[in-house]
Amino acid sequence: MRYQIPEEYYCRLHHIRPRFKNNIENVLIYMATEISKIRRKSKREFDKEVNKAIKKFPGNATKKIKTINNWRTEISSLFGFIRTSRSKDKSWPALRATELADKQDLVHSFKLFLYHFQYPGGHLKPHENAEVIRQGIKFRPAPFILKLLHSAEKNEKTRKGITKPELTHCVFNDLRVTRDGEGPESVWERIKENRKKKVQYDCRGDVIRYAGDILDYMVTANLLTPHGQKYFINTLEKNAVQKFMESKDWFSKYDRYIDKRNVTLAQINSLQEAWFEYVNMPREEIFETDALAFIARDETEYAKLRKQIVSSFMEKLEEPSEIGTKEIGDVGENLVHGHECMRIKLRERTDLIHLIRCIPDHLAAGYDIRSVEADATYRYIEVKTTISNSEIDFTRIHLTPVEWTAADTLKSRYFVYRLLLSKRSRKLFLLRDPVGQYKQEKLSMTPRNGADIVFSPARCGEYTELLEWRD
Repeated sequence: MRYQIPEEYYCRLHHIRPRFKNNIENVLIYMATEISKIRRKSKREFDKEVNKAIKKFPGNATKKIKTINNWRTEISSLFGFIRTSRSKDKSWPALRATELADKQDLVHSFKLFLYHFQYPGGHLKPHENAEVIRQGIKFRPAPFILKLLHSAEKNEKTRKGITKPELTHCVFNDLRVTRDGEGPESVWERIKENRKKKVQYDCRGDVIRYAGDILDYMVTANLLTPHGQKYFINTLEKNAVQKFMESKDWFSKYDRYIDKRNVTLAQINSLQEAWFEYVNMPREEIFETDALAFIARDETEYAKLRKQIVSSFMEKLEEPSEIGTKEIGDVGENLVHGHECMRIKLRERTDLIHLIRCIPDHLAAGYDIRSVEADATYRYIEVKTTISNSEIDFTRIHLTPVEWTAADTLKSRYFVYRLLLSKRSRKLFLLRDPVGQYKQEKLSMTPRNGADIVFSPARCGEYTELLEWRD
């Protein structure tokens, strides 16, 4: 038995699918960094600079200009990395691009992307947006998916997941949900009934890919975890999940046209600048990544990792039992703090461990950790952490003006610890004396509110095991 949405309720939702989706994390972190380097220019000149950067991405050197333009359009439209004022004929890097370039936190970036993603939305082509508006659709996929699974788990007292075909046919392409606002409970009853009857869904790739994209993006954002063919709420991200489910955020400038079920392409185009302003609103720390929740496989490992982090603060804080993840601060820095303590312990200099200190941000020292060598001389460490769902190329870093100055002053005693935290691995690379290496032409540097550095691991440093602190 093949499932069919009643004809009067069928409307297929779709969106831009990046040509680079299979390598999306590498592409986005590269492009965010490159776009952030470009100053405000005329739209034509800005587009040319972005195209140059796209051409330099591995595998793109021989791509035709049409493909390069498509990449730029997809990066701009879907992820909001570029702002443009058509009246002033100017383009500039958007907040979402500079934020990702500076933080190197793809999990945070994808949470914000999904938080703003809606139908209708400026990420759609104008004629597609017009059709969504004429259908009366008002739909935010990520919050609905989380509400759906949360409601199912609450009512049935057990973990519940959803498949791409189920999401496609029971949610995405059904106007009862996307237009009429049918609630999660009713939708889940329909899915349950279909499972009971063992109905078949159209599972062709071009049919389920759009709902499937959102599920995959939610995995990258650490909101969902995949098991087999199903996607489940990530129980380690309770705070973020709650924020999504409670959110009433909505870009409302389409609403008057939705109410009339009528809009022109000119009216849609007139809202584009407002849309990109909306998706680039400052969100402060609304989805600050809990790196422990990201790298842990389950709640048991999360508790173990958290205990390790807290233990590194035992000497500095009077009431460690009251420390929360936010108070602990940046997990990357504290994993490195534990690494340094263990490195010195293995050198049989436990008498020096008390000298290893995390430096408070407000001191603006230009480094995160003051560590020591076995001979008691100081080592100054700036930690640069990238958080991604999969392993990515992490040979690019940004140093602020204060960090670059500190590196120049401290020379061979200054280290950048490049830490990659992914679901599959934890990599640590040590880059020593970046300013000296730049002067020796071992690495490249581009000024951008400090310095954007690109280095070759084979020439500029070494990988080392990330040591785990143990008493």
